[in-house]
Amino acid sequence: MTETTAEAWPEPPLAGTEAAAVLGALERQRATLAWKCSGLDASGLQATVGASTITLGGLLKHLAHVEDSHFARLWLASAVGAPWDTVDWETTPDWDYRSAAEDTPERLLALWQESVARSRAIVDEALSAGGLDQLGAYVTRGGERPNLRRILLDLIEEYARHAGHADIIRESVDGLTGEDPPR
Repeated sequence: MTETTAEAWPEPPLAGTEAAAVLGALERQRATLAWKCSGLDASGLQATVGASTITLGGLLKHLAHVEDSHFARLWLASAVGAPWDTVDWETTPDWDYRSAAEDTPERLLALWQESVARSRAIVDEALSAGGLDQLGAYVTRGGERPNLRRILLDLIEEYARHAGHADIIRESVDGLTGEDPPR
């Protein structure tokens, strides 16, 4: 896994536009996950803490799925692609977490990075056509459609929730702590 350094650490603008602030916050959360998973071998990515079965590798794979599913389903109203489209989510709702142990650290990182790249491309295209108020193609049973703002804020929330897990797991692996990479 690649190391993240403070020089490359993304920070949301202090006085930017709403879109820049939201995207900056998302990029900071993505960088936090990448940093907490960096420099570890398969054993480090498979470590657990206490009774939890969550691993850093499982978090990478889960968040790759979240990236792909949020934009495929909510923004584009399309089916999510491989490898997610072959999973029986009804029978194995935690497949992304459990199957991560079968993947190499390089594969997990690539899967997550590819999903993030797809998300960034979708968001860039959407923002070039308008702002955060644009509605996604997905329609709820009640006839509502999520706007781009809501999709991005949900993604930030998902990352923030799991960044806490990553902090605890990483500390148990090698003692790495903190919120920012070393300077």
